[in-house]
Amino acid sequence: MSDLTPLARFGGLLATDLRDVTSDPEALDAGGWWAVVADFEGRVRCARFGDVRPAPVPAPVPGRWRGPAPGDWTSSLDRAGYTAGVRRIREYIAAGDVYQANLCRVLSAPLPAPAHAPDAAPGRAGVAVDVDQLTARLARGNPAPYAGTVRLPAHGIEIATASPELYLRRRGRTVESGPIKGTGRTAADLREKDHAENVMITDLVRNDLGRVCAPGSIAVPALCAPEPHPGLVHLVSTVRGTLAGGAGWARLLAGTFPPGSVSGAPKSSALRIIRELETAPRGPYCGGIGWVDADRGTGELAVGIRTFWIERGGGTPLLRFGTGAGITWGSDPEGEWAETELKASRLLAIASDADGARGFRDHGTAPGRH
Repeated sequence: MSDLTPLARFGGLLATDLRDVTSDPEALDAGGWWAVVADFEGRVRCARFGDVRPAPVPAPVPGRWRGPAPGDWTSSLDRAGYTAGVRRIREYIAAGDVYQANLCRVLSAPLPAPAHAPDAAPGRAGVAVDVDQLTARLARGNPAPYAGTVRLPAHGIEIATASPELYLRRRGRTVESGPIKGTGRTAADLREKDHAENVMITDLVRNDLGRVCAPGSIAVPALCAPEPHPGLVHLVSTVRGTLAGGAGWARLLAGTFPPGSVSGAPKSSALRIIRELETAPRGPYCGGIGWVDADRGTGELAVGIRTFWIERGGGTPLLRFGTGAGITWGSDPEGEWAETELKASRLLAIASDADGARGFRDHGTAPGRH
């Protein structure tokens, strides 16, 4: 296990001095500043910190991060398996079982031993594998509005996210979500399928928020707005509502989780299909990651996309990353595979060293490996 100290980093704030960790989301309305990680499968961990202060993302420190070589990545679904999954979802759509389902794959690679770690104690070379240093690299190579770090090594949580997507923002009783559906290299690449998919998921998010918001308060201030991000463009909508009396974070999460943009519509059918077709748990990928300030009645959780996490099981630590696409009747299997590659390529290059980044861009995600 790493001896790195616990911390969280979001929105220009650095949180240290860990006070409490709980799986009870009711705590998020009870006071304090919390980092929140909700796995796609439903496990929630909330960490309360005692010292929260403004702090910029640090510059990368040589020797504190070495990423996998591009050829070391393997995928929970290879190209053939993924495209077969897309065809199977289209069959479910044709049968009327679902309108849209998100199909994802999890990429994994062993983290190499640090080249040098001058401040590491003997036998503790793993100290140099610092996920906050990956956040530092991402901040410079792929800045994102909901980027951050949650580093709780003793609790098995080491996450660096460059998420562009808002899951839930709360300001007092006002809540907002920003579902993303539709991805292209440029705005000209966005298709009619992308617009139709965004409208479908926006309606699902409206229904989800309607479970916990006052009747008549749900509005859609923006629909299918093109939003540029490093290397690609998304279609983003905004859904807003006013929490019903008595509703807090626990009810808000229960009514909206997992995020509609990374599950599908109808959500219950999509989740059943996801369980059938995906071969690895998503973990923090496609979950909710962010912060809650219970004292001020504010908070911001991102959808856990464009997200890396480290798993340490006693041997070589593994770096994981998820990528996926929303599948509709208009989906082309090879095109959806290409979309998962597009979403992953820039991020995996940043996580690798300079030579690895060049090789990844040339050859894609671990060609031919599964």
